[in-house]
Formats: sequence, C-alpha cells, structure tokens
Amino acid sequence: MRILIAAAGSRGDVAPYTGLGAGLREAGHEVTLATTDAFAPLVREAGLGFRSLPARPQGQGGVEGRRELMRAAAAFVTELGRGFADAVDPGTDLLLLSATTAPLGRHVAEAMGTPTVGVHLQPNAPTGAFPPTVLGTRSLGRLGNRIAGRFALRMADRVYTEAVTELRSRLDLPPLAPSAMRRRQERAHRPVLHGFSTALVPRPADWHAGLDIVGNWWPYLAPDRRLPAELEDFLAAGARPVFIGFGSMGAGHGERLSEIAVRALRRAGLRGIVQSGRAGLAAVGDDVLTSGDVPHTLLFPRVAAVVQHAGAGTAAAALRAGAPVIPVPVTADQPFWAARLAAIGAATDPIPFASLTEERLADALDRAVRQQTYARAAAGAPPPTAAPTMRRSAVPSAGRRGRCPFPQGRGPGRCPDG
Repeated sequence: MRILIAAAGSRGDVAPYTGLGAGLREAGHEVTLATTDAFAPLVREAGLGFRSLPARPQGQGGVEGRRELMRAAAAFVTELGRGFADAVDPGTDLLLLSATTAPLGRHVAEAMGTPTVGVHLQPNAPTGAFPPTVLGTRSLGRLGNRIAGRFALRMADRVYTEAVTELRSRLDLPPLAPSAMRRRQERAHRPVLHGFSTALVPRPADWHAGLDIVGNWWPYLAPDRRLPAELEDFLAAGARPVFIGFGSMGAGHGERLSEIAVRALRRAGLRGIVQSGRAGLAAVGDDVLTSGDVPHTLLFPRVAAVVQHAGAGTAAAALRAGAPVIPVPVTADQPFWAARLAAIGAATDPIPFASLTEERLADALDRAVRQQTYARAAAGAPPPTAAPTMRRSAVPSAGRRGRCPFPQGRGPGRCPDG
C-alpha cells in the first residue's frame, strides 16, 4: 500500500512521524512523508520518501501574545495550503494527517477520493475531562471544558479559512468552510489516532468512537546511532549531569537563558549539558558542556534531570527514560504537558518561561535531583509505549488491493477488504 504522511510545524511536530513511517515501511508498505524542506534529512535518514510542503518550519522566536500567534499561524497555513495539493500523489492509497495538516488534507482527499486517518500528537477533541490544550490548564468544570474545547476548534477554523478557500478553488471543489468540513468529519466519526501515552492522558470517557490513544510514535533512530565522543567523555567524567534545552523555542533569548542555566547549575552544585537549540544556548566550563541536537532516547536515561519546554515529544521522552523534569513551558500546548508531568509527580511545578530566574531554576533543580520522589514517580509511571502500528479497525478501506498497513494493530476489528 502507498501511504503518505503529511505533517508540518516545528521539529517536534514532524520527527515522531519518521518513527511511524519507518514502522509502516518495515511492515511492507511504500511510505512517503510530506513536510517542509528543513526536515528532509530526518525523513531520508528514516528510509522514507520525501515530498516538499511549501512553508518554513513553525517556531516561536520568543514569548508572543495569543493574537500574534494566531496571525503567525494563519500566515503559515495559508502558505502551506498553496502547495499542499502538489504534495499528494493521485496514486496514494491512504493519507495520514497530522493535526496541522488535517484541515487542509481533508479537502485534497475529497478531491482525489483518498481515505484518510488522523494521526495527532495532542488531544484536541473537546472533552469535559480537561480544558483545551491551547487555552491554559485551569479546569472550567466538565461543561465549561467542553464549551472551551468547541471554542478552541472554532478559533482553529478561522486560522484555516483563507487557506481552505484557496485550496478548494484550485481543486475545483464547491466552497466549504473549515468548520463545515470539521463537523462533517465529527458526524461520521472519522478515525483519529493520538500518538501519546495514557500514562499522561487517559482516554476521556466522553470521546466518541474512533478517537483512540495508541501510544507514542518515537522519532526514527538508526540502529548504529551513538552519542558524540565528546558527550560520552563528559558523561563519564563525573556525576550524572542535568540536561537543559528548549528545542525550537526561545529564539532571541539565548544569552539570557545561557546565563540563567549556568548560574543555576552552579548554585545547585550540579553539572550540566546545555543543548544549543533554536535559542542558541552556549556555555563554557569544566562542569558544563554545550551540545547540538542529540537523540533524547540515548541521552535522557543517563541524566539526573531534564530542564525543558515541555513539548509533547520531549515530555514523553523524559518520562520514558525515568528522568525527573523541570518544565519551563513557553506557549501553545506546553503548559498542558508541563501540568500533566507535575500531576503524576514526575516534574516540579512548572516555571513559566517569562518567569524563569536563576533562583527559581536552582531551587527546582535541587528538589528534582535530591528529592527522590520525582525520580521514583518518573520511573514508576507506566512508560509511554511505542506505537509503530495502528488499530486495524481504525483504517478505512483504501479501495485498492494490498496488504493491511497495520498487521500488528491492537483491539477488535480487521483490515479492510480489498
């Protein structure tokens, strides 16, 4: 079967799909990942076909207000939509859509008659169990949470309006608002598989059939991949260090973050590995090492704690490694994941990015490393499971002959006929 995965955004929005794609490829399918050009090396390293989506990677240069983020997101998806149809081969048997690409991909699928499955990294369907991930962490009660969830979806619809209008016109489809397409999908109970763990988010009881949590899709890691020699030497030279990194967040704040990180580490009497990331963190000294991007799978099991922005993938990687977390959420869904880690005892109370100081970070580091309750909670939580395959019952008929793409799927159901 020819499967196209479409994903866009920051590295954390794309990298998990390299692991999903590799699992499907190993099951005997022809898999292509459509994303922005910056992530072509990740895709090709995983042995997947690459198709370009026309947008720059999405990331926040600093801490912006919600209105500014909405405007930036609208510009991003409008650019994305202008070339989305070109990325989908008419011979595609199944289209897997991330939360970012689904509001566009559904229209392309309609024009081409291609079955789709949602593959999301966040729980964005309304529920009474918790408020929407992008609107803070304070519960509004079951009814209030559901109302807020619907409001969040309507706001997302507004972001996609211009892009969807242009895309449907290009595809010679009649006008249809993003909200109308979304409601059509909801009424049909179209399948959406969520790539995170029930260790952090149990499946809400009020989700309708077709919304499933299947476990994490870990970024592809080559079997022979190793940590750099310089990093291995640093790890061997003393006590377990603390990892500090903000991924694609914090651009423009590198000098401030570097100073806070080094001073807090020394105040707490700890060694540290500082990942440069988009912010450009840098530190010098016998007790601290600056590194580039390294696989969290290899590094996190060997550190004493992880200071991070609490992106979905990084939060799961720390929990998988049993490493306590000091979450410093920046924006979007990061406060949600930070609160989830803290709720199960695997993280200290979150420190908002704008409120980060040397003193607060040093105090959190001291507690996370020296109070064993955090490490025990992280190690004792049900580990986030890998999900290289999907439930067979969630896969719609591709309308073409071929092997079931998810032969090791869990749960009831069977592969579609044909």
